[in-house]
Amino acid sequence: MSTLRMTSDLRRQLILGAAKRCFARSGFAGTTTKSVAAAAAISEGLLFKHFPSKAALYAEILAEACEADPALHRLLGLDPSTETLVVLIRGMVRHFLQMSDAPDQQEAQRLRLMMTSHLDDGEFARLLYEKIGNLIGPVFTASLERAVAAGDASRVGREPLNLFWFAHHTVLMAALTRLPSVPCLSYANAPDLERQVCEFILRGVGVNEAAIASYLDRDLSQVLGQPVIAESA
Repeated sequence: MSTLRMTSDLRRQLILGAAKRCFARSGFAGTTTKSVAAAAAISEGLLFKHFPSKAALYAEILAEACEADPALHRLLGLDPSTETLVVLIRGMVRHFLQMSDAPDQQEAQRLRLMMTSHLDDGEFARLLYEKIGNLIGPVFTASLERAVAAGDASRVGREPLNLFWFAHHTVLMAALTRLPSVPCLSYANAPDLERQVCEFILRGVGVNEAAIASYLDRDLSQVLGQPVIAESA
């Protein structure tokens, strides 16, 4: 049974490797499960035993890339705390705003695919939300609980994970307004935008003004051991 499980895991990785090449070459719209199966030298039926759809394949590739991000690994390895909560929000805001400032074709495609999925069958969005929630949600909720226990935050509502999604959707929508070459909306005082969004989200999840003042301006390199958080989920 162990050998069968290993064979299945290896086959899954082979399919993902083939899918990465196909998506890189043809994009999401131009890639088919048939082309991925051919690249992996397997039948399309065998591919479907591992991944039920093209959207599932793409969501898994994005999740793997996220999990492999060194900055995210360092963040997820931090002890739950008020500071970790603030760093998480800062990283998420910075990622989305930087992504919309100078999006490459792949990043732009992912954002558009995410929004199109909401208007279509929702499959890709559901898969990606599930993976993001499983990866980052526990760190967010544990850190928020520690912040409340430390007196740095007030409890807001009964579902702390909802607060994570409210924060995520805030920065996702902000990024979408800035995605076209002519932004749909130009925020005033753009240089201060990152801080303003962070303050808005932190207040919204219940963090008090004293804690925001204490943690928001701390040097991220001292927290994560890196000069800059380049990426986030």
